[in-house]
Amino acid sequence: MSRAEDQQAIALAGLFQAASLVEQIATRGMVSQNSFETSLASIFVTNPQSTEEIFGGVHDLPINLSQGFRGLSELLDKTRADQNKDMIRYGLSIIHLERKLNKRPDLLKVIGERIDKIAQQASYFAEAGTSLTDNPTAYTHPSVVANLASLYQDTLSTFNFRIQVTGEPRHLQNAENAAKIRALLLAGIRSAMLWRQVGGKRWHLLFFKSRLRPSVQQISGRN
Repeated sequence: MSRAEDQQAIALAGLFQAASLVEQIATRGMVSQNSFETSLASIFVTNPQSTEEIFGGVHDLPINLSQGFRGLSELLDKTRADQNKDMIRYGLSIIHLERKLNKRPDLLKVIGERIDKIAQQASYFAEAGTSLTDNPTAYTHPSVVANLASLYQDTLSTFNFRIQVTGEPRHLQNAENAAKIRALLLAGIRSAMLWRQVGGKRWHLLFFKSRLRPSVQQISGRN
């Protein structure tokens, strides 16, 4: 295993965790709070010292990205690849949309500036005398989620290519759920950007699956 493949596995786990959470909200209307916090908090880690730091650090990766590693394992395993087609479709669509975003420095600038402002807002919901790092719940406050959703709508939703989310109408028509889905898609974009930055390419998912599998198994503790 190489460090690059470990980093790519972590970034993909972040991406497919966001995709998995989108699928769960769309079909069930609920998600794991820890996974939700991890995904949204990753949006705000803009100057990390390591890939692991984006998702809470080395020690907590197996827990914080458990859903993402599960989804990535399904993608890498031909016998299970059809078990969650929507999650995989969302993940691949996020990668495609991020490639389009990377060609728009104007939108990237807007996204960066607004994320900084939303981070300031999130700090108001952290416990007094503590940092946001110690209060990931602040990132999932309804007001913060709503602003992340608005950011997604104002930028990524302006592309001709749209990610079509399917599920139960009663969940999709709920305004709070809709905001969570858009915020999670933004988190997925952040992981897709990270994946590209550490050398990931879409065709790797077709031809280099065997190289990623050992990293996924070691980091996640899955066999």
